Amino acid sequence: MSTQGDGTRAVRAGLPEPQQYEPTLPGPVFAAHFHLSGEPTGPYTYGRDGNPTWTRLEEAIGELEAPGEDVETTVFASGMAAISAVLLSQARTGDAVVLPDDGYQALPLLREQLEAYGVEVRTAPTGGDAQLAVLEGAKLLWLETPSNPGLDVCDVRRLVEAAHAGGTLVAVDNTLATPLGQRPLELGADFSVASDTKGMTGHGDLLLGHVTCRDPALTAGVRRWRKIAGAIPGPMEAWLAHRSLATLELRIERQCASALALAEVLAKHQAVSGLRYPGLPTDPSYANAVRQMRRFGSVVSFVLADRGTAERFLAALRLVEDATSFGGVRSTAERRGRWGGDAVPEGFIRFSVGAENTADLVADVEQALAAATAGA
Repeated sequence: MSTQGDGTRAVRAGLPEPQQYEPTLPGPVFAAHFHLSGEPTGPYTYGRDGNPTWTRLEEAIGELEAPGEDVETTVFASGMAAISAVLLSQARTGDAVVLPDDGYQALPLLREQLEAYGVEVRTAPTGGDAQLAVLEGAKLLWLETPSNPGLDVCDVRRLVEAAHAGGTLVAVDNTLATPLGQRPLELGADFSVASDTKGMTGHGDLLLGHVTCRDPALTAGVRRWRKIAGAIPGPMEAWLAHRSLATLELRIERQCASALALAEVLAKHQAVSGLRYPGLPTDPSYANAVRQMRRFGSVVSFVLADRGTAERFLAALRLVEDATSFGGVRSTAERRGRWGGDAVPEGFIRFSVGAENTADLVADVEQALAAATAGA
């Protein structure tokens, strides 16, 4: 395993060997087809199958997912494309898969599709490793840890051990943690999956996802699904994502530190209940988090009294965008219940901490809470 620090690795990941008069990070390759005479062999034959810009990004992400190890990454046009590729490339009619019932709100759409294909779908909460109870005989176990938006953390090692003992594959949605916070393959998972729209690229201007595997056969299945579905990223998006990885550690360090500082303030505020942040020692998931996470993420969730209080809070924020994403350099927050599909109270807030100065951000949240609860 490489001994380089996360910042060094993020800055250098996926760069080609230096070439005189060539850029450090070559620009995007825009090509639907490539020169191809004779037998159709080689890495680049047609634009849906491969692209040098994807390859560099895939190598970079692989270096972050499992430093110094032999892994393969496949990049996709979005996080949902990556998630779908794993589930739909592995599950067959008559198989069973286990999903979290408190995961990303688009998972129920995948559940419907899997069931339409004759796949049995079982669900259980992330917290308490509850998926263990419905694991027997499953083809694939899907973990989302920390869960979105509730921020529960399961014991990945424990679940992987139980799954593999029964011949079950394990995929981990690592979107909230990023590889700088948690490395699912090191914890034994077969697939590490993420929406790179979020913290990995961190600027709120790209839709991307990835899947990383150690087993070449699993990678082949995922890549075959990408080819069939055509769920490929554009070369410009892939190039921008690779460029953005260079600041990953800088962004994550500030965001995680500020998230903990914000959680500590919120924990003392009388208007706040249901506070969750895995890095807070009083959090129910803290024991699991400290065993398997290196950083605890940029998302904090909490509950205000009701819908009106939550909406007043959001309207009073000055440094925080009311938006439905997370992991970016600009802080965002939303009343999650406005979408439906998540089992959360009307006053539930998902707050994504950005790269603003910690003191400024905390002060903004405090004034917004004061405004939202004035006269209450």
